[in-house]
Amino acid sequence: MKLVHNSLKSSATIAGLTSDAKEAELAGDGKTAAKIYEEILRKHPLNESAYNRLLILYRQSKQPKKELATINAGIKNFEQFFSNAQKPTPVKKIRDLSHAINKLTGLSDKKGKPVYEPEPIARWRKRKEVVLKKINGK
Repeated sequence: MKLVHNSLKSSATIAGLTSDAKEAELAGDGKTAAKIYEEILRKHPLNESAYNRLLILYRQSKQPKKELATINAGIKNFEQFFSNAQKPTPVKKIRDLSHAINKLTGLSDKKGKPVYEPEPIARWRKRKEVVLKKINGK
């Protein structure tokens, strides 16, 4: 079995870091696993699985403020990604066809705005409500 503290410096790839974090979790070292997941998110802020594991670790260690901060960061990063991905295409014909398909399938309203939030944003918003209730003591 690898030592986690030695592999933090040697694992430069996401797969290596994820493996190290999972090993730390299995060894019962949630703090080290959380640090590794945070490192993954610094390098790749759109790694959904790292957000999910980090949220679970914070939930298990009863750290709702850190969980809330992670949820907010994840929502912000994914909203920014999806808003950049949905920029209108310069080709009018393609843009018009896309709007027509989205309207016909019910994915956008009459004005062309999306009806549904993409995953994982919708799931994280629900979790955010739960965490806010815990923090506010309700």
